[in-house]
Amino acid sequence: DPVYEYSFGRQNWFKYSEIEHMSVRNTVGLFDQTSFSKFVVEGSGSTEILQQLCANDVDIPLGGVIYTSMLNERGGIEADLTVTRLAENQYLIVTGGAVGARDFGWIQSHIKEGTGVSLTDMTSSYSTLGLMGPFSRDLLSKITNADVSNESFPFMSSQKIEIGPVSVQATRITYVGELGWELYIPTESATMVFDIIKDSGAPYGLKMAGFHAMESLRMEKSYRAWGHDICDLDTPIEAGLGFVVSMDKPGGFIGKDALIEQVESGSNRRLAVFIIEDPTPISWGDEAIFRDGQIVGRTTSGAFGHTIGRSIAMGYIENSEGVDSEYIRSGSYEIEILSQKYSAKVQLKPPYDPKGLRVRS
Repeated sequence: DPVYEYSFGRQNWFKYSEIEHMSVRNTVGLFDQTSFSKFVVEGSGSTEILQQLCANDVDIPLGGVIYTSMLNERGGIEADLTVTRLAENQYLIVTGGAVGARDFGWIQSHIKEGTGVSLTDMTSSYSTLGLMGPFSRDLLSKITNADVSNESFPFMSSQKIEIGPVSVQATRITYVGELGWELYIPTESATMVFDIIKDSGAPYGLKMAGFHAMESLRMEKSYRAWGHDICDLDTPIEAGLGFVVSMDKPGGFIGKDALIEQVESGSNRRLAVFIIEDPTPISWGDEAIFRDGQIVGRTTSGAFGHTIGRSIAMGYIENSEGVDSEYIRSGSYEIEILSQKYSAKVQLKPPYDPKGLRVRS
């Protein structure tokens, strides 16, 4: 029965989530991501506005997708989202459902009258299905005439495709670390597209997958979650997200000066990844991090990584005299779970597919 039996250990949904997790890793899974918030920014000044708001460069070719932070003047991460360029002066922004109202408000507050820019919440207009896994291309090829090969439909790009009689905005992106597409479907046609995928999926081992599986999958890839691993008090430098910052783009962006200062002076905290060596405990987040016997921080997220067979956590290591990669790697770490300390291996790269080869396959 779909009823929670709460526990700090393996909960009653654990084995079902494992099946979903491994299906996404080995065959293909289908997620309902409709709760993700979707906004459209459009108008003659849309690129200029987004260039100031986004730390990354949004002046990209049509159909391009970027992952970016929006920062405050202190360099803190106010929003963590993707931006897709649909047209010359039109962009699709996708962010988490739990932070939709917050992110909408942040963007709206920076659009001044007379700029010719509008912001529209399109969340209820489009359902979102995430088709993820190594067989996702095979399945998608069966239900559309579009060319979804790596050459014609590369990672971090978006196109209109037809699935049955429905026009769908397909974006090749992932929050689970596998080859896959997020399909943005007019809400009135969502069940039709769902049925087409479901009815065609059996030969490819298709399984329905939920957000417990998404959590364990994203933890294996060290994908950050706003409100847990990052927030408005954390900078991209501290969070290990320097790759989403374009320091050289024309015109700069909000928070750039604070980041330059932090790069020059150094940081006293850094987000790291921990793999607990004992396969028994489950990390849920908010656990003490010990370095050489001393508390140096807390975990921000945790989940059991079914692919690697261990719990994975992320958390900030802090030191008043500064934290760099050498400092992180030189320590011996333990994570305290249910009042017991467990040895943990520390690293800065994801435990699973650290080079990101599978998402680009």
